[in-house]
Amino acid sequence: MKRVSERDVVMIALFAALIAVLGLIPKLTLASGIPITAQTLGIMLCGTVLGAWRGAAAAALFCLLVLLGLPLLAGGRGGLGVLMTPWAGFFVGFPVAAFVAGLVMERMRRQPVAYGAAAGAVLGGIVALYAIALLWYMVAKPAGLGEAVTVAALPFIPGDIIKAVLAALVTQALAKARPGALPSRG
Repeated sequence: MKRVSERDVVMIALFAALIAVLGLIPKLTLASGIPITAQTLGIMLCGTVLGAWRGAAAAALFCLLVLLGLPLLAGGRGGLGVLMTPWAGFFVGFPVAAFVAGLVMERMRRQPVAYGAAAGAVLGGIVALYAIALLWYMVAKPAGLGEAVTVAALPFIPGDIIKAVLAALVTQALAKARPGALPSRG
């Protein structure tokens, strides 16, 4: 089993806090009532900066704090009630999305940081996250795949593509500012 260092614990806690802080950025609510928040940017950054297991741990810590009742989700939501909506699949998918983003980043170690981070952010923060969110939506609603894609995916994709680009740029900037500081590349 891999030894967890003090640095790992600090980074995991720091990125869980980053996800929470990104929830403070005012949400944009679409005409359909669907909120768009910056928290998925934090999930992408967990993976691209921290790597697979640390990123997943940071996202899982954030989710645990929310489930314990801390109002850390955008709009000040927290508690077990967050699992009772058709949109909860996005929340439940946070640790998996961070893990996949980090795994892609680690596997693309030989590629430029921006390429690995962009691929990780898209494959983890969009593809993996949406797979879980769509399944959750279809079961919770209940709805078919067509409705799930139309209602629970399409409105979010443009914003999430922008967030993936931002995650790649931030990760690249961190790598340039502090070479060797990205656990996802170590």
